[in-house]
Amino acid sequence: MRLPSRRRCGWFPEQKRPRLSKVLRTTAFAYPYLFDSIPLLYRLCLCSGVGCTQNAALPMHIWHFVFAFLTAFLFATHLPERLAPGFFDFVGHSHQLFHVCGALGTYFQIEVLIMDMNLRKDWLMNNAPVPSFSSTMGAWLLGMFMSLIVIGCFSSALYWKPQSERNKRKV
Repeated sequence: MRLPSRRRCGWFPEQKRPRLSKVLRTTAFAYPYLFDSIPLLYRLCLCSGVGCTQNAALPMHIWHFVFAFLTAFLFATHLPERLAPGFFDFVGHSHQLFHVCGALGTYFQIEVLIMDMNLRKDWLMNNAPVPSFSSTMGAWLLGMFMSLIVIGCFSSALYWKPQSERNKRKV
């Protein structure tokens, strides 16, 4: 049995609640980015000491955060086409600018990480603990074990069938 396309479109939350859908989609990208940036933000804002915050990589870190903010801002606001409808239909609309800012942000992120790693290598070699089995392979094994548990739990749910009322009465 085929349902009309209008009927199927009602199943998607974008049709019923577009603002909620936009918030959920934006949060799905912003939350992991912010979570992954916590160590860097801590080092840039709160860390003190020789070689901790002030080095040549700091301006590039700032550019990375500027492009990351612009990417999220353009995705959430749909500027500039909201200010001049019809003028940015082919060139310069927010989706194009979103991808350009995302690519530039990724470029700056990769470049600044390589630069930061090279600038801080001596300081980290002198001050960081020596890698051990538990901090390398142990952490990897723990992550793999936890991932297998999650896969097992969700896979077992595929084989579980709830009993219908008719089957409950027969038993």
